[in-house]
Amino acid sequence: MTGTPITVTAGAPTPGRPARPVRDPDPKRNAAYWARIDRLVGLAPPLSDEQRARLRAIFHQPSSKEAA
Repeated sequence: MTGTPITVTAGAPTPGRPARPVRDPDPKRNAAYWARIDRLVGLAPPLSDEQRARLRAIFHQPSSKEAA
């Protein structure tokens, strides 16, 4: 990961990423919300390999229904 912030128009789908949900019915406020999220994500430090592995293990565990 490069840590480069992603710039996306609110609601516009990108390859491999679904369209963002509408958080505010006013298009300007909705765009401002997602711009703020992008800005905050861009400020976060990159994850270490250990952190990525831990998250991958957490989210790729079978659910209790699948395990039964």
